[in-house]
Amino acid sequence: MIDETVLDAEERMTKALDFMRDEFRGMRTGRAHPGLVETIRVDYYGTATPIKDMASISVPEADQIVIKPFDANAIGDMEKGLLASDLGITPQNDGKLIRLKVPPLSEERRKQLVSRAKEIAEESRISMRNVRRDANKTFETSKKDGEISEDELSSSKDRIQEILKSLEKQVDEDLKKKTAELMEI
Repeated sequence: MIDETVLDAEERMTKALDFMRDEFRGMRTGRAHPGLVETIRVDYYGTATPIKDMASISVPEADQIVIKPFDANAIGDMEKGLLASDLGITPQNDGKLIRLKVPPLSEERRKQLVSRAKEIAEESRISMRNVRRDANKTFETSKKDGEISEDELSSSKDRIQEILKSLEKQVDEDLKKKTAELMEI
């Protein structure tokens, strides 16, 4: 019972970290990279589909992203999806390809993105702490029901805390890297 709860908690905390990393991947820096557009969802025959599932994405130049749809009929839907996203880049559609010219970021926009990255990291930490709280409640309930001893309760809480500390350290390292990446000129 203890091992399953610890494993479940670790899995859920790791998902929070993965979510944060996905959000960071989609944050725009001054350079073009496929992660900026991969997860943008486009209405494709009534289904919200990520662009990466509908097209090949390449970066031929440091400031340009080229999207080549697998289905030429979807190019208009992709263009609408890109315009509706919070990317802030106007797509150029030539009928076969969509080109995105990534402009350099202003100092003010960089600071806004760093602030947003900090918010995302804090949301991730909060999510992880909520998982810890839930796991600890499960342990305490098991203690009350006589399923585990006081020592097992204490060691289980310690295991959860160690996992949380380890993952929070990764959150801090990822945030530091993203901040440096966003602030470089």
